Amino acid sequence: MSDFDLIVKGHIVLAHSEIENGYVAIKNGKVAKVGACVQGMPSAKAIEDHTGCLVFPAAIDSQVHSRSQKGQEDFIWSTRAAAAGGVGTIVDMPYDAGRLICNAERFNLKKQEAQDQARVDFALYGTVHPDEGTDKIREIVQAGAIGFKFSTFGTDPERFPRIPAFTMHDCFQEIQQFGLVAGVHNEDDEVVKHLIEKTKASGQSSYLAHTASRPVYSENLAVLQVYELGAATGCRAHVVHCSNGRGYEICASYQKQGFQSTIEACLHYMVLTEEDDVKNLVGRAKVNPPIRGRKEREALWHHLVAGNLTVVSTDHVSWSLDRKNSANMFENASGATGLELLLPLMVSEASRRGISLSKIAQVLAYNVARLFSIDDTKGALELGKDADLAILKPEPYVYHANASGHNFSDWSPYDGRQIDFKVVKTMVRGNWVFDGENVLAEPGSGKFVRPCLLGQGGQK
Repeated sequence: MSDFDLIVKGHIVLAHSEIENGYVAIKNGKVAKVGACVQGMPSAKAIEDHTGCLVFPAAIDSQVHSRSQKGQEDFIWSTRAAAAGGVGTIVDMPYDAGRLICNAERFNLKKQEAQDQARVDFALYGTVHPDEGTDKIREIVQAGAIGFKFSTFGTDPERFPRIPAFTMHDCFQEIQQFGLVAGVHNEDDEVVKHLIEKTKASGQSSYLAHTASRPVYSENLAVLQVYELGAATGCRAHVVHCSNGRGYEICASYQKQGFQSTIEACLHYMVLTEEDDVKNLVGRAKVNPPIRGRKEREALWHHLVAGNLTVVSTDHVSWSLDRKNSANMFENASGATGLELLLPLMVSEASRRGISLSKIAQVLAYNVARLFSIDDTKGALELGKDADLAILKPEPYVYHANASGHNFSDWSPYDGRQIDFKVVKTMVRGNWVFDGENVLAEPGSGKFVRPCLLGQGGQK
């Protein structure tokens, strides 16, 4: 009689170690055993031998915008790209075009619509309307929110509003009792809006105008605000994208003081630079906060190795190209795609730098699950957790977003870039959702993921 349903052999990458010739045994969709082949393998109904390949925990993308533009991507495509990229769970942001996810009715509607479309597992952030403050937080928690998202900068008064510090303080205080994370877009509203007008008045509109209007100090002023609000309320304060090394030093200083401060990088900050990429891509590489220079990019890798970088996400959004191709940087929408590349590109960049692959498993899976309190089932190849895994083969190729057929957008800021590792299989809860060429998972096969550690008034 077989002990397990399936055994997957290969180079197993765990959060704190690697097993060069190892295996993951799976039963009933869960990880049942992890071991080294040299010590002998148990029996199973099926064995897949991926010797020479890396077996990672499937990534959890902690920042995805599936619905920023009406009539565009939606979950039907974002989760398809995720499956093809070795991402087993996406965490979607609450800033949907035409519908700010700021009450339980909207949250539940989005949850149902996403459930009908999703091919991989998904979790959802909630947010608040600036006029309502804390009023709807409890009902959104009870609906299953993974956390709450705020912004110190007002992109749009209804779709992406600024939440003033005094309102955010009260919201943090309310969220704290549930043990959830409060993630914040970190740019100082007053500074950025002043510098945008000043830069425009000077006649500057090239790619350089973006960083001129959103300098590092405008970002870090907001970082400090976020962590001070966390310190004042006891809330788990999380900065959702930091582009500069000093921001990570600030986070580390609050951690040393005993606060539950965390910080996130995005794929574009880890890979692209202003002088090498934004210069040529212009609007296609416009993100907020901006992509910085080489020195800041390498500082982020230093902080990743040092353990000062909590998680890496994509901040994925599929804008139509007409929203990204203006020579005037101010006219372009902010954001870029990345779901199909998060895992293989991070592994490629880490390998080129000689960085431990376990560090990548930490920032793309292990730490993410702990951040969102879903580590009872997600984030690691450990006994009893969901069998979410990705198999990567060392097979260099040149990336083009429109080549695979798994992306809604036919463009990417990473087009033409060599990737050293290719995702050849992705598994979610024991089921193969991608076979290296085709996404096998049907819409609706993804599962809604709730946080497992809720405080008073929450429900699992």
